[in-house]
Amino acid sequence: MKRIAFATLAGIDTGVRLVVIVCVVVMVSVVSAQVGMRYLLNSSIDWAEEVSRLAFVATVFLAIPLGLRDKAHVGIDILVNRFPPAARAILARALALLAAAMLLVVFVTAIRVAETTWSERLGSLAITSSVFFFPVIVSALHTALHLIAQAIWPAADAETFLPETPGVLELPS
Repeated sequence: MKRIAFATLAGIDTGVRLVVIVCVVVMVSVVSAQVGMRYLLNSSIDWAEEVSRLAFVATVFLAIPLGLRDKAHVGIDILVNRFPPAARAILARALALLAAAMLLVVFVTAIRVAETTWSERLGSLAITSSVFFFPVIVSALHTALHLIAQAIWPAADAETFLPETPGVLELPS
């Protein structure tokens, strides 16, 4: 069960990582083209602002669970480090479950808001403005799954099942 869960999460992580890369490429390309068009040709691309904003939102939200998995988020642990190891482990699991529950609330709420705003359209694109909620929905569920896995299986045990991530800089402890 554990191996299947971590293999599934690793597969989702790989797919999301590729989407994040594509979003960054789109964002940089569109903004660069827009700047070039404005300064060189005195013209602009109508849809550039909305596409680059959507790519930015997707990049930020979709990268959250990847950062959680790679322990890249900032944490303040001055108080927690003073606890005995057993208490730290219990607290880590409890907080992971609490955060997962909160993210599941965000997941459901974002779906409801996306449904409510479905009829609204973006100014220069003929698509729903709810598209901005899609990365939030995916990120909330993906991050909740990582937190649930962390709560069920300790981090040291989980790292055994996670593949090496190429290109990630390992910071000294």
